[in-house]
Amino acid sequence: MARNILVVIGSPRRNGNSAALAKQVAAGAKEDGAKVETIFLQALNIQPCTACDACRKKLKKDCIIKDDMKALYPKIKAADGIVIASPIYWFTVSAQTKLFMDRWYALGGDDGYALAGKKFAVALAYADADPFSSGAVNALRTFQDAFNFIGAEVVGTVYGSAWKAGEIKKNKALMDSAYELGRKLAGA
Repeated sequence: MARNILVVIGSPRRNGNSAALAKQVAAGAKEDGAKVETIFLQALNIQPCTACDACRKKLKKDCIIKDDMKALYPKIKAADGIVIASPIYWFTVSAQTKLFMDRWYALGGDDGYALAGKKFAVALAYADADPFSSGAVNALRTFQDAFNFIGAEVVGTVYGSAWKAGEIKKNKALMDSAYELGRKLAGA
C-alpha cells in the first residue's frame, strides 16, 4: 500500500490543468487514508545534471549540486507512491518535470535505483485535440521507459485536453478518473 504519497507538480501554474488533475489524485489518495505532500517544482531551484558522476562514485550521498533537490531526495526516498503531474509543452513534459526526472540519475548505481519498487501515477494535460498530436504519447512513453528501467510500477495514468487554465475541471469524467487513480495508488 502506498501510504506516504508525494505529489510533484511540474506546471508553472498553481491552478493549471495538470495541477487540477494532481489535486484530484491527491484527494482520492487522502480519502483512502494516505498521507499526501504536494510539491510545486516551479517554486524550486533545480539545476540540470552536470554529468560529474560524483553520485556514482559514492563519494557523496545523492547529488553534489547544491540546490533544492537536496531537500527532495529524502522525500522521494521516503514516499511509497509518487504522482507526477505535468502539462505537455512542445510535445513532452514541461522543463520543470524533465529537470526533476533527470536528477533521479543520482538515485541509482550498481546497486540499483532508490526508486525501484515504488508506485507511480501520472497526470498530464495538453491543449490539443488528442494525445498523439499534442505529444502526450511521447511523455507517456518516457514515463513507461523510465519506470521500467528503474524497476518502478505505474499504477495508472490520467490525461486530457483543456485549452485554458483550470478548464479541465469541467471534464467530470476525467476528474473522477483522477480521484479514483489516487484511491488506487493509496491502495496499491
